Amino acid sequence: MAISASMVKDLREKTGAGMMDCKTALTETSGDVEAAIDWLRTKGLAKAAKKAGRVAAEGLVGVSASGNRAVVVEVNSETDFVARNAEFQQLVLNVAKAALETDGSAAAVSAASFPNSDKTVEQTITEAVATIGENMSLRRSASVAVSDGVVATYVHAATAPGLGKIGVLVGLESTGDKDKLLALGRQIAMHIAAANPLSVNTDALDQAVVARERAVYAEQARESGKPEAIIEKMVEGRVRKFYEEVVLLLQAFVINPDLTVEKALKAAEADVGAPIKLTEFVAYRLGEGIEKEESDFAAEVAAVAGTK
Repeated sequence: MAISASMVKDLREKTGAGMMDCKTALTETSGDVEAAIDWLRTKGLAKAAKKAGRVAAEGLVGVSASGNRAVVVEVNSETDFVARNAEFQQLVLNVAKAALETDGSAAAVSAASFPNSDKTVEQTITEAVATIGENMSLRRSASVAVSDGVVATYVHAATAPGLGKIGVLVGLESTGDKDKLLALGRQIAMHIAAANPLSVNTDALDQAVVARERAVYAEQARESGKPEAIIEKMVEGRVRKFYEEVVLLLQAFVINPDLTVEKALKAAEADVGAPIKLTEFVAYRLGEGIEKEESDFAAEVAAVAGTK
């Protein structure tokens, strides 16, 4: 297939590789962008399959907790200016409070009663669009609960209590001291905000992600010309390193890098007075996964003038 300039530009933005390398990668993979990313990684020309550029969504992430349960919501707006608006901030806080009365799913939160109102969350957001003059939406929501223990919360760079760009929930099951558990949970939530793990443990990690990494490592190792037996050991070593980078319990704890998160939990059991199990976590980063459509002003002018 023909490789267009826009395809090359898109791949370059996603990988940081050179234009000619991106064109070669797309040619070698018949225009398959994801395969081209892996091809570039195999050649050592792209560090990771991360998409560059700013995200389209602005707004706020809000958290709310009650007892042994907490929720996190993301409400998007078009501009950061609106996110700093006191009316919008109060709206997000109330959406988070409404979420506590539901199972935490976005559909349930949208249909929930808005606090101190006879309207639903969805209706209230729709009315706010007309009042504030900017498109807004509840993008997603989630909850974490424990039967006996605590759910710690953390909001990074909070613009107001419970509101910010990153919101994290961490569930810790334990019969131990709840105040000490909460303090530990907050430290782990801060770690998650900084280290961005993909799963609690290796079993919970998406196996498709692991298979993709393994395939890239294998191809890189084969290019070294070493025997298959050596290649297999090299791949296993790289996979173990990958686990240490993305699995929460295996990551070096940011509070004390000499310990993994798993070992830090174990060490804290003596202080808490009982075994501790990290059950789950949720981390929302504002606009995560939404790409901003970059505008090329010169190209727009040329198109209007009919000279592109």
